[in-house]
Amino acid sequence: MNIEPIVFYFFSAVLLISALRVITARNPVHAALFLVLSFFTASAIWMLLRAEFLAIVLVLVYVGAVMVLFLFVVMMLDINIDRLREGFWSYLPLGATVGVLMVIEMVMVLGGKYFGTEHLPNPADPGPAYSNTKELGRILYTTYLYPFELAAVILLLAIVAAIALTLRRREGSKRQDPAKQVAIKRADRVRVVAMPSEKKEG
Repeated sequence: MNIEPIVFYFFSAVLLISALRVITARNPVHAALFLVLSFFTASAIWMLLRAEFLAIVLVLVYVGAVMVLFLFVVMMLDINIDRLREGFWSYLPLGATVGVLMVIEMVMVLGGKYFGTEHLPNPADPGPAYSNTKELGRILYTTYLYPFELAAVILLLAIVAAIALTLRRREGSKRQDPAKQVAIKRADRVRVVAMPSEKKEG
């Protein structure tokens, strides 16, 4: 008996329930913890698909870094839950539309044989010598090189924009201006003084 489908459906059920609790939990800390559970479960599904590199990256990056930051912000800030709920109904139509579209896509993917979108059967196991990390890198830096570079530029612009929007100049704070440092010349900083040499008395 093949137990892999049973494990897959178990992890899928946990992922769906935890994702639902992320948006329905009243406590922000509980919602963040449910999101951690969702990431862990998605990582387990990646492992079932023999994508070990993506699974470990999902755990290290999102669970180990992003979610720790989320929990830190949620627990340190005094969040007014009632104020956040004031505009809930105004976003409901858009949220419902996106949710319905996602449900339609999932139904079409899972019921491919009914909609004529069924994919080819899964390929055979390539063996223990196969490295999905190497294949991912090869595809990423050959076939999808330009989209990858474009995504990197967009992320760089987002970082620069976030720094520019949150920068607050304070009076009295000491800082350096790189433009002025580069424009400095030697004559502005160094002065050569001519002095007579001293003679030692015999």
